[in-house]
Amino acid sequence: MKFTVKANLIDIISRETYPAEISILNKKIASIKRIKETLDTYILPGFIDAHVHIESSMLVPSEFARIAVKHGTVGTISDPHEIANVLGVAGVDYMIENAQHFPFHFYFGAPSCVPATQFETAGAIIDSNDIDQLLSRKEIVYLAEMMNFPGVIYNDEEVLKKIAFAKKHGKPIDGHAPGLMGEGMKTYFDAGITTDHECFGHTEALEKLKHGVKIMIREGSAAKNFDTLIPLLKDFPEQIMFCCDDKHPDNLIESHINDHVKRALKAGHDLYDILRAASYNVVKHYNLPIGLLQPGDNADFIEIDSIENFNILKTYINGELVAENGNSFIQSVEAPVANNFNCNLKQPSDFKIKSESDTIRVIEALDGQLITHEIQSKTLVINGFAESNTEEDILKIAVVNRYNDAPVATAFIKNIGLKNGAIASCVAHDCHNIVVVGTNDDDICKAVNAIIRAKGGISLATETEELVLELPIAGIMTNLPAEEVAELYIKLDLSAKALGSKLRAPYMSLSFMALLVIPELKLSDKGLFNGKSFEFTDVFVKDK
Repeated sequence: MKFTVKANLIDIISRETYPAEISILNKKIASIKRIKETLDTYILPGFIDAHVHIESSMLVPSEFARIAVKHGTVGTISDPHEIANVLGVAGVDYMIENAQHFPFHFYFGAPSCVPATQFETAGAIIDSNDIDQLLSRKEIVYLAEMMNFPGVIYNDEEVLKKIAFAKKHGKPIDGHAPGLMGEGMKTYFDAGITTDHECFGHTEALEKLKHGVKIMIREGSAAKNFDTLIPLLKDFPEQIMFCCDDKHPDNLIESHINDHVKRALKAGHDLYDILRAASYNVVKHYNLPIGLLQPGDNADFIEIDSIENFNILKTYINGELVAENGNSFIQSVEAPVANNFNCNLKQPSDFKIKSESDTIRVIEALDGQLITHEIQSKTLVINGFAESNTEEDILKIAVVNRYNDAPVATAFIKNIGLKNGAIASCVAHDCHNIVVVGTNDDDICKAVNAIIRAKGGISLATETEELVLELPIAGIMTNLPAEEVAELYIKLDLSAKALGSKLRAPYMSLSFMALLVIPELKLSDKGLFNGKSFEFTDVFVKDK
């Protein structure tokens, strides 16, 4: 197929913009000719999300791509460790297979930490031998985020084997080191790790950039670091990439990497630096064949109305028009249902916490951040049991093992804000057990059982209401169209806020309360965990 496009070409390699006629032949850029015409629209390389977990959208890859191309996205660097924690290597295969049937550049990583730690229960294990085999495949282009930073720093044998295999296969290694600075930071990245998407402070990111680390500026549904980190683009344009990490379906329908671009332009940053962070830097770091609008490149590009408005008019992948004026031409590919869900229904008594002292440790959730703080609060004791205190916004949180029947882990959390009822999710990073927060044990149990019956999903329960978005694929995804998933999700989101939550994204924030590798205090199915000391801690503060 041969065709031509006339528009103002934004050449991010030569850093110039000029009227051009671009010829496309057999999926490639055949030629680029400068012309002397006044043209209204602009063409530029398509966007790439430098780090994303497709599963967090609750959509299978084909459905994620169908929406993303509307926003000018032509590819992603995708870490499939969510489904891998449920199904192991078979989960990685599942994502790759679904991604092969439509025009979109999915590049997957070998999940380095399945499970993320030994302090929680996952549905599978991916060891160093599995990593070696995965990295030998062309579909796997990097070793995905090395979340076990203590293992790197203290020379854990299995962790170092995984890093060594990535080096053997000549593939880059992604990092995950929230808050890590000083000598520990140097030791971690000197092991061969090259990126970090977990910086939540300017000083932290600056120290890592000066050490040569490539920093991904993340703006997702829960973690929002753009405003803090974007000033770094001016002095470190070659080391910055844009990513979303985790994007819920309602947010994906609104925007993707195009939002980073628009906001960076509004903040006054250089056009070419911005667009390189959204495409060029990702292509070069991961050695991708995605085109950058140069002769001989794959014909991957987008057309916009103007630099000022930056509205996406058309998206091309391999020379094929995949989206135009907000309409996607990618067809959904229904994926088979695969799952790993083996626990029985619970009773309200399973969530009881016998009081052991007057003071409790509390997870302090922070809106727009994945990190939490540890605070202490007075125990509300009723009939010998520690209970939620809605007046102080200290609510009960529990994690239920979905892979087998085991005692429920319980603790307390602040800033969820519910005045009534409970919300629950088994989209719960990274092992995807069921995490629930509520004001009373009956509603907590009701919300959990709604997910157990559906064998996956997110839910809300009160004395008079029960809502559930069923996610039958690995308990974290669905074949439903993105628009329908978004509608159901928005209903749950608004219902949670109607119950009192002030969080911007209650369910997304909830989903990270069991992620032990991000400090400071989290809860796994095995107990309350201090992410700084990397060990379990007691819910109750006892006199020494």
